[in-house]
Amino acid sequence: MKQKLSAQARRDKAARDLAFAKSPARRAKKAHAQREARANPSDAEGKDFDHKRGRFVSVNSNRGNEGEGTKKEGKENYRHKYYT
Repeated sequence: MKQKLSAQARRDKAARDLAFAKSPARRAKKAHAQREARANPSDAEGKDFDHKRGRFVSVNSNRGNEGEGTKKEGKENYRHKYYT
């Protein structure tokens, strides 16, 4: 569902989102997920790569942290050996 934001808030959010997407850790995760998808196209179809579990999982499962939400794994709480 689309957020209802003012024009200024929309611009600010776009800038924050882009800065996060281009962070070194995020770029490394994206590149790794793309390599995995190219290596296993049938496993990757319609799924996201979960860097914590190291395999392709459904979008719902990955983005919802297996039903536990994302607050616990945010910021300093989530560290994976590949990206630290």
